[in-house]
Amino acid sequence: MGDPLMTLPELIRGVRGARTQELVQRECARIRGAIRTGDPQAGTTNLTKLLYIHLLGYPAHFGQMECLKLLASPQFHQKRIGYLGAALLLDERQDAHLLLTNSIKNDLAHPSPCVQGLALACLGCLGSAGMCRDLVGEVQRLAGDALAPMRRKAVACAVHMVRKVPELSDIFVPICDRLLKEHSQGLLHGTLLLITEMCERRPDVLNHFRKAVPRVVEILHNLEVSGYSLEHSIMGVSNPFLQVRALRLLRVLGQGSEEASEAMNDTLAQVAMNTETSHNVGSAVLYETVLTITAVHSAPGLRVLAVNILGRFLLSRDRNIRSVALMSLLRLVRVDQSALQRHRATVLACLRDPDPSIHRRALDLSLALMTGANVRTMTQELLGFLETCPPAMKPPCASGLLFAAERFAPNKRWHIDTMLQVLTMAGSLVPDNAVSRLIQLIVGAGELHPYIMRRLYGALACDISQQPLVQVATWCIGEYGDLLLADSCEEAEPVQVEEGQVPALLERVLQSHLSLPPTRALALTALMKLSTRLPGDIDRIRRIVSVFGSCHDIELQQRAVEYNALFRKYDHLRASVLEKMPLVRAEEEEGAEVVAPGGQKRAPFSTAQEEPSQVADLLDLLGGPPADPLVPAGSDTPVAESLLDLLEDVTTAPPIPPLRVWEGDGLRLDFAFQRPPADPHLLLITASASRTQPGTTLGFLLQAAVPKALQVQLEAPSGTSVPGPDGAPLSQQLRVRNPGQAPLRMRLRLAYTPPAGVPVQETLEINDFPAAAWQ
Repeated sequence: MGDPLMTLPELIRGVRGARTQELVQRECARIRGAIRTGDPQAGTTNLTKLLYIHLLGYPAHFGQMECLKLLASPQFHQKRIGYLGAALLLDERQDAHLLLTNSIKNDLAHPSPCVQGLALACLGCLGSAGMCRDLVGEVQRLAGDALAPMRRKAVACAVHMVRKVPELSDIFVPICDRLLKEHSQGLLHGTLLLITEMCERRPDVLNHFRKAVPRVVEILHNLEVSGYSLEHSIMGVSNPFLQVRALRLLRVLGQGSEEASEAMNDTLAQVAMNTETSHNVGSAVLYETVLTITAVHSAPGLRVLAVNILGRFLLSRDRNIRSVALMSLLRLVRVDQSALQRHRATVLACLRDPDPSIHRRALDLSLALMTGANVRTMTQELLGFLETCPPAMKPPCASGLLFAAERFAPNKRWHIDTMLQVLTMAGSLVPDNAVSRLIQLIVGAGELHPYIMRRLYGALACDISQQPLVQVATWCIGEYGDLLLADSCEEAEPVQVEEGQVPALLERVLQSHLSLPPTRALALTALMKLSTRLPGDIDRIRRIVSVFGSCHDIELQQRAVEYNALFRKYDHLRASVLEKMPLVRAEEEEGAEVVAPGGQKRAPFSTAQEEPSQVADLLDLLGGPPADPLVPAGSDTPVAESLLDLLEDVTTAPPIPPLRVWEGDGLRLDFAFQRPPADPHLLLITASASRTQPGTTLGFLLQAAVPKALQVQLEAPSGTSVPGPDGAPLSQQLRVRNPGQAPLRMRLRLAYTPPAGVPVQETLEINDFPAAAWQ
């Protein structure tokens, strides 16, 4: 092992049998010494051993100059090892890679195709922007005049150059026009890839190659009708790699162009109908076909065909294919929901798949497919899934069901029953606002109060472990507990409730170790309210309340002391203090209808009509009877209008500057802010998504979350696709309510599919909102 001329196989065997790093360190020292002495005989052997040591994770940067020496060698075997070492040990962050330029330029002009191939491979691997500009002429010459294998490698190297320096696209456009007429499938594959890269980065190049759509369609058609080829066919599919590349190029060329889309419709339909899906190869081609159909301006029948293909994917045994199909269908929900509804049963069947990723995507798609027509059947299926799903899936399922019930509920009773079922099955995993929303809904359904009380009392008597349900039940018992003793409900099952059972149930909740502090506080308040609803149990209620006067929970103790004082000193005020809560008005939207007691709707209050009376009330605070407002002589303007005119300039809020939120993948997201004068706690944010590069972004989805002190509501977006720079941006409004004027922070999640066709998901944290947006 001490032999300094140890070969690479001997080193590998020694490393495998060694228990420490001593062998590697000793060999690195020998290689470093040999490099310093400049031994020409052992240069190749030492570099191969050093590359093996580098692959093991040890530092090998001291071998970079040895790579450059071997690159300049006239012997092919040394040059090959030198290029291999350069690809592994050098990158653009190191200045040493700039020394490669001259060697690569000389090798590109070498008469041997093998040497030219080594230089092209190295340039396409680690060529910087400066190297690409210096060597673009040699690559252009090889792509146009060299032998077919070298032209193929030169085109692949040109792809790297265009990605590094998009301005070089003008040099390769004439070459690509000639290469499209070639019949070599390998050369066509590289040419289509190069055209795709240039079109995604240059709008003028995109317009130029839209004229070549018939040729690309012809290439795809020839592959589809050609028979079996031993050289290119895989599992009965003729050259699937070239088919996928042609489909991706057609997807880029067809976006935003109806003429180009019309030229490819027939061929897309032919590929979609004739490709077999018995193997992954055919499924890959069909998937790219579906993406192309949905991205371009295709015919409605062709879109239905694409949805049906994805529906067939859902029946596949391969979970990867099912997962891809669910993701693709989710992006198509807003485009053609009627076609997706035919596969609703298959999507629901995916909920029973044991793979977590499958039933998560199936849940998202099931919630997106819910409409007013199928909300009852879909809710029953999802409630069954909620009952048996893993705990990690309960929060998104419960949130989706509550949102769908609020949006598509056919009537209030169904809405309340659904929310109660969700709270029973999900328990503490429901959203934070589920309790308050259900209470607000119950308060507005006055005609259903007897039925609701029967259901809540029965659920609470059976199980007090589900804290959200217990909180709703205790609050409702405190408000409407007297309805349990009345026989006013004919729809619910008859439940015999005695007067003493209601306080006993609340006492059980107070004493349970499962009850959280907020639940105990609600139960104590409910008991106090029952002292006015059930006067026969007032002594028992007073005794229970007095016990909690010495509770270790400070909040609960304070409430108990206050309630005891209400019993002792202010008993004459107890009935008025503990009256039923008034209806809570939902201020989710400006100008929204207000639900009054009894379920009747009335228009929102008008503040303009109340301004004179408000001015009179302010004057009345000075004491004495309200006097007539003073009007200046010679003026008919009322006092209220005069005061408002004086304050008009003062109350005008300064404009809030816009904010650039994010930019990447040719996509840009901007925020514009507006604060309604009538509601200083409401901030309207208009999110605008636009593209800075050609192409269309599909399936754009924006999600937002704010701290608990704030509330955010997302309106429906103007669409799901973001067109190129010439198109109108996609817009979506966010309504942020900030009653405490807390510093505004927001977390965003962006999901979209760029023109390349690979879905992307980004998570952003925004902490630099303008101060005027929240102060």
